[in-house]
Amino acid sequence: MESGLTLTNDMRLVLGLVGFTMAMFLFERIRADLVALVVLVVLGVTGLIAPEEIFSGFSGNAVMSIMATMILGAGLDRTGALNRLAAWLLRRGHGIEQRLMLMTTVIAGLNSSFMQNPSVMALYLPVAARLSSRTGLALSRLLLPIAAAIVMGAALTMVGNSPLILLNDLLVSANNNLPSGMATLEPLPMFAPAPVGIVLLVASLLYFRFYGNRKLAQNEGGGENVTPSSTEGYFARTYGIDGDVYELVVSAESPLVGMTVAEAESLHDAPLLLALKSGNDTRLAPPADMRIWVGSVIGAMGPRQQVADFAQNQFLRMSSRLRNLGDLFNPARAGISEAVVPPTSRYIGKSARELRLRHQAGISLLAINRDKQVIREDVRAVALRAGDMLVFHSIWQDLARAAESRDFAVVTDYPKGEQRPHKFKIAMGIFAFTIAVALFARLPVALTLMTGVAGMLLAGVLKMDEAYAAINWKTVFLTACLIPLGWAMDSSGTAAWIAGNTLDKLPQGTPPWVLEIVVALLTTAFSLVISHVGATIVMVPIAINLALAVGGDPTAFALVTALSASNNLMTASNPIISMITGPAGYTSRLMWRVGGPLSLIYAVVAVGVVNLMFWSR
Repeated sequence: MESGLTLTNDMRLVLGLVGFTMAMFLFERIRADLVALVVLVVLGVTGLIAPEEIFSGFSGNAVMSIMATMILGAGLDRTGALNRLAAWLLRRGHGIEQRLMLMTTVIAGLNSSFMQNPSVMALYLPVAARLSSRTGLALSRLLLPIAAAIVMGAALTMVGNSPLILLNDLLVSANNNLPSGMATLEPLPMFAPAPVGIVLLVASLLYFRFYGNRKLAQNEGGGENVTPSSTEGYFARTYGIDGDVYELVVSAESPLVGMTVAEAESLHDAPLLLALKSGNDTRLAPPADMRIWVGSVIGAMGPRQQVADFAQNQFLRMSSRLRNLGDLFNPARAGISEAVVPPTSRYIGKSARELRLRHQAGISLLAINRDKQVIREDVRAVALRAGDMLVFHSIWQDLARAAESRDFAVVTDYPKGEQRPHKFKIAMGIFAFTIAVALFARLPVALTLMTGVAGMLLAGVLKMDEAYAAINWKTVFLTACLIPLGWAMDSSGTAAWIAGNTLDKLPQGTPPWVLEIVVALLTTAFSLVISHVGATIVMVPIAINLALAVGGDPTAFALVTALSASNNLMTASNPIISMITGPAGYTSRLMWRVGGPLSLIYAVVAVGVVNLMFWSR
C-alpha cells in the first residue's frame, strides 16, 4: 500500500460521514438511530455502496446474531434462571464479602459470554440489589466489579458483544479489497477470543481485589445501599416485613390439623402464612377458609427464630429448603409489592376479608401504610380508604390481572409477562445444546444461535410475540444502518489512506505490536464518542490496512480493534455504565479514577494475549 495515496472525492465524502456521525453521537442533537439512517441513505444515494447492497446489513450474520442473543437471554430470564442464581450465590457466599464478590463477578462474566452485555447487566441489577439488602454490602461496592466482569467476560466468545459479532462480517467484506495474492481472511470461530477473555476476567478480579475495592469503599456513602423498589430490605425497613420463607410440614400431633388458614393466622406469634399445599391443591395466598390437614405444607415468612418457635409450639417440621413450594416463591414468579388505593376504587370502605382478596384475586394483604402509620395487626379486617398504600404478596400474573380493574395502582416495578420457572430445565438443556453445536459443528455463529432460539420457541419457553418484544430494535437498526459505512471505508480506499498517513507520521520500522497499542487506544477513545458499534465499523478497516502496510496479521489487528471497542469503563456512552451510575451513586470523577486504570490494563492484556495467540501464524 502506498502511503501517498491520493485523497479522492469519494474518500472526502466517507470522511465527512464519519465526522458527521461522531459529531451527532457526541452532541446528541439527533437520535443515534436516525443518524445511522441518514448515513445509510447518503451512502446509497451517492453510489458509494451499490443500491442493491445498501440494505444487506439487515440480513447479515452480525444482525441476526445480535437478535438471537437477545432472544436467548429473554428465554433464560422467563424461567427465573438469574433469580435462582442469586439465591444460590447467597447460600454459597455464607455472608463472606470477598467470597460473595468473587462468585458473583465470575458468574456474571461467564453469563456475558453468551448474552448481550446490557441484557446481562439488566438481569444482574436486581441480583446485586438482593445481595446488597441481604448482606448489608453497599450496592456501590458490587455494581462496578460486576459491570467490569461483564465487559471482560464478553471477550470469551464471538457473540458476547456487538463489536465481536460485527467483526466476522467486517473481515469477510475486507476480502474484496485485499492485494492480489493475499490469503483470504477467514471468519473467527465462536471461541477464538477465549484466551483473551479468560486473562481479562482474571485481571479484573485481581484489580478490584487489590485496588478497586479500596477506592469504592472510600465512596461508600455516595449512593444508596439498595434499590428500594426491587429489594426486600425496603419492606423490612418500612413495614417490618422481614425474614426468609420456610416450609412447615404439619404433623399428626399438630393442633393446626383441621384449622382454617384464618384461624392459624390468628394464633399468638404466628408468622406470615403465604402459601399452603394440601393434597394436590397448592395455593399462594390461600383462601381464609382453606383447611390445614396432616401432611399439609405451609409457606411461612418471618425471622428465623419466630418461625422456629411457631413450628416448635405447633408441632411442625421446619425446612429452609423449599422442596414443595420453590416454584411458587421464585422471585421471577411472585413477590411483595406496593399499591395505592385511588379515590375511584370500589375497595374503599371494605376490608380485605369482605373483598375476599385471597380467594378472588390470589393476593395476600400484608400491611397498610395510612398517613405514615403502618397497620399490621388484624390487617384483613381494616376498612380501606382512598390513599392507603397496600402491601401485597402475590403471583405477578395474578397481581397484573387484578390491577386491570383500576381498584388499586401498583407502584412497585414487577415482571408483567408470564414467568415460566417450570421450563427452567428445558431452557438450560436447549442452551447447553446450542453451546455444544457451537463447539463441535462447523456452522455459522448466527445459525447456531438461531437453532437455540427455535428450540426455545418450540418448547414453549418463549412465545413468538415475546421473542419479538425481547429484541432491542434500536440496537438492531443502528447496527444494520452503520455496517455499510465500514464497507465504504474499505472500498473507497479511505481506510488505506488513513493508514498510510498514520504510518508516515510514525518512526520507520515501528513494530506491529506498537501499532496495535495505538489502534487499541484510538479505538477506545472513539468508543467514548461514537459508541462501541460505531468505533468498530470505523476502526476495523483502518486496522486491517495498517496491518497490511507493516506486514502484520490483519486478523490480529482486527481482533484487537473489536476487543478495544468495548474497553469503556469510564463513561455513560457504554450502556452498561449508564445503567449502574444512578443506582450506585457513582460520580464521573470516581468512574475515571477506578475505570481508567482498568481500561489501560484491558488494552495491554488485549494486545499482549492476541499477539501470543497469533505468534505461530
